[in-house]
Amino acid sequence: MKALKAEQLRKMTTRELQQKLEELKTELYRLRVQHTVAQLKDTNSLKMTKRNIARVLTVLNERRREEQPK
Repeated sequence: MKALKAEQLRKMTTRELQQKLEELKTELYRLRVQHTVAQLKDTNSLKMTKRNIARVLTVLNERRREEQPK
């Protein structure tokens, strides 16, 4: 899995970001299970998936803050 760029994420709609977040969470679960049963060869993919989840959440939080009245 490759790292997602913040600029790519900012071009996506909120709905697309939420779908991406669900995909990444499912992927993280799958990777954790594989790691537990010692079938995961590329342990760096766990780290990358967690960081991608953080990037998506960051963009979603930025949008929520922009929508809130000051």
